[in-house]
Amino acid sequence: MAFSITVLGSSAATPTSSRNPSAVVVNMDYTYFLMDCGEGTQVQIRKSKIKLQKIRRIFISHLHGDHFFGLIGLISTFHLLGRKDELDIYGPDGLEKVIKIQLEASQTMLNYPLNFHLTNPKKPEVVYETDEHFVKSFPLDHRIATTGFLFAEKLKPRKVKKSFLFYDVEITVDDILKIKAGADFVSDTGRVYKNSEITEDPGAPISFAYCSDTKYFEAVIDHIKGCDVLYHEATFMEDMRKVADEKFHSTAQGAANIAKKANVGRLILGHFSARYRELDKLLAEAKEIFPLAELAADGVIIDLSANKKTR
Repeated sequence: MAFSITVLGSSAATPTSSRNPSAVVVNMDYTYFLMDCGEGTQVQIRKSKIKLQKIRRIFISHLHGDHFFGLIGLISTFHLLGRKDELDIYGPDGLEKVIKIQLEASQTMLNYPLNFHLTNPKKPEVVYETDEHFVKSFPLDHRIATTGFLFAEKLKPRKVKKSFLFYDVEITVDDILKIKAGADFVSDTGRVYKNSEITEDPGAPISFAYCSDTKYFEAVIDHIKGCDVLYHEATFMEDMRKVADEKFHSTAQGAANIAKKANVGRLILGHFSARYRELDKLLAEAKEIFPLAELAADGVIIDLSANKKTR
């Protein structure tokens, strides 16, 4: 299964010359999800060569402008391009009203279905699910109602060893499905092949957690524990911890502490205050606590399935 994330925007409240407001695209098995949609997101999507029409679901963490002011523009572009496929938007109370007011003011009647799904900022919920993967929302601690999101594969069935398929036995597709589900195989001659001998471990499911705007909040640990990659806001450095607390934001060290306590594989720091032109010191603070920390950069692609980063 393909599993990658593309960072489209890593700046905080305002864009800079090199960083756009928050937006991340998640690709799970070639199903594309957009996480947040700050100003300029659709331009970033085009720069990243992601086909707009592939985006079927959009998740908005909260109603601060740097996380959703680009949404109405993207919705309008879909309309102008003749989109027919429905678009599902998951977000907090008030989002549907804001979007519909904008559509009414511009007298736009969309030529595709727009479905809104209300997220719950007070308790975790599975908001999207298929046989292969799911998306779960969970509460964050910000100045207004805000949710984080976990994108995860489900546990895959066991793999049938290729060597077994070439044994001198008659085996059907139905037999293979039963073996993958954990059954032993009994040949026509009565020989029993133990499941543990003819299958192999499919590997652990891959997962990605997105914590947009939040102050240091240990309650998220239970929801992101052990995930492969954590994207966590790091708006300020530690010398501005008081300001961070007052504004319900995190420091780089705070994000690193969450990553360490949650035992995640990698930490991607993002949502940087525009006051920081250079981010090396911010990264250094995080690495003191969690060495596998790295900086988000607009346009970077992180391939979780291959456990590597590319541009």
